[in-house]
Amino acid sequence: MFEYFYNEIFRSVIIAFGSLFNDIEVRHENSQDEVQSTIKVPLAYGPTQKFLARMRQEADLNRPTQITLPRMSFEFTNLVYDPTRKSTKNQTFITSGPDGTDVKRVYSPVPYNMTIVLSIYTKLNDDMLQIVEQILPYFQPTYNLGIKFLGNLNEIRDVPIVLDNITMEDDYEGSFETRRALIYTLTFTAKTYLFGPVTDVTGDIIKKVTVGYVAAGTGDSGVLTRDLTYQVTPRAVKDYDGSIVTNLIQNVEMKDEFFEVGHGENVTAKSYIYVDQEEMYVEKIINNTVYVKRGQDGTKAQTHVGGAAVYSINAADDKLIEFGDDFGFNGNVF
Repeated sequence: MFEYFYNEIFRSVIIAFGSLFNDIEVRHENSQDEVQSTIKVPLAYGPTQKFLARMRQEADLNRPTQITLPRMSFEFTNLVYDPTRKSTKNQTFITSGPDGTDVKRVYSPVPYNMTIVLSIYTKLNDDMLQIVEQILPYFQPTYNLGIKFLGNLNEIRDVPIVLDNITMEDDYEGSFETRRALIYTLTFTAKTYLFGPVTDVTGDIIKKVTVGYVAAGTGDSGVLTRDLTYQVTPRAVKDYDGSIVTNLIQNVEMKDEFFEVGHGENVTAKSYIYVDQEEMYVEKIINNTVYVKRGQDGTKAQTHVGGAAVYSINAADDKLIEFGDDFGFNGNVF
């Protein structure tokens, strides 16, 4: 049942969350409102207790230097399943690599809520207010963060980051020699998704579908009154193997329903041909005159100049349909 896989979901969310607060600044001004200094607030991953211990210079710390304030830290603290965002369990979706050939399949992701705590430490109250005012306006209370999941598969999802609450603490106990630290704690919830293993399905593309209908009742003879089978296979709507069968003898206008070709014997009736970017259905051929239905399978009727190549669309092209291309259907009823 279980197999090794690692999609780096939690790591991606944590890194993206930290990047939101990389450019927070604090400015100090003089009495004339002139900026005297600008401090870019450092940000690190780690628990609040670690930074408090360094600020208080506990005896078990080897170096006596104090930590510089202001400073911020964040930490991933909790993980909870979110049933309100769960979709169908067996739903899958297919995606491809950048070149369109590496086809992958993955089951619908499972929703989880990550609790991430952001702690802000300052010595001055004005520094704290500057930092907080640069953060809070973006959360009302949600900020959507676009994160790329699943590596090269380019699965980008908006992860809502919700600001749950804010707590304030003024760590200023003891004697006058004790260093003051204002601490604001902002608690966020990141509504992310966990993806399962990604399966390679490049060789598992469906080539034929068969649907059977059987009548619910039977006739007097005991034989089923209706037994119908419908079978469809994908059909190419353009030429893939470069098979040129003939050329146009004359210019073809958009409204023309027949035209002359160089070798009508090379064109097959009741089949499809491709000229420039237009697909046509061949109804009949009389000598070198081809009678067609224009603009098939979503292509548009175009003007074509004399001498343009006429390509055939055949069974060989059906086998070369590329992932992501449009295609039609050949249907048979039994």
